[in-house]
Amino acid sequence: MQSYTIGQAARLLGVSPDTARRWADAGRVATHRDESGRRVIDGKSLAAFSMEIAQSGDDDASYTSARNAFPGIVTGIKLGDIAAQVTIQAGPHRLVSLLTREAVEELGLEVGMQATARVKSTSVHIDRT
Repeated sequence: MQSYTIGQAARLLGVSPDTARRWADAGRVATHRDESGRRVIDGKSLAAFSMEIAQSGDDDASYTSARNAFPGIVTGIKLGDIAAQVTIQAGPHRLVSLLTREAVEELGLEVGMQATARVKSTSVHIDRT
């Protein structure tokens, strides 16, 4: 499972590293030390926490997007025989994309991994980052 440093988590959540650190210190999101001694958050925990703060409308968070690109974390994947549904939480924005199962498999998408949703007109494209 992919893990994220406090700085990476902050960027995905749309907050400052200090805010992410305060949340971790307060026990709002669990951290552990990696082999280098850095505090990290596992991807599934970060995905769940990102949905929690988006639903709570946390006032500490400031959110931005640039040129229709929404960097975030994959919070859900539903695979069908042909099609798939991928959900990304990008700060307060929940984006859902319908794409082929083959595309999800080729990108190697999993819940908890970082991804960017790109929006053009009515289509949402997912880039693995």
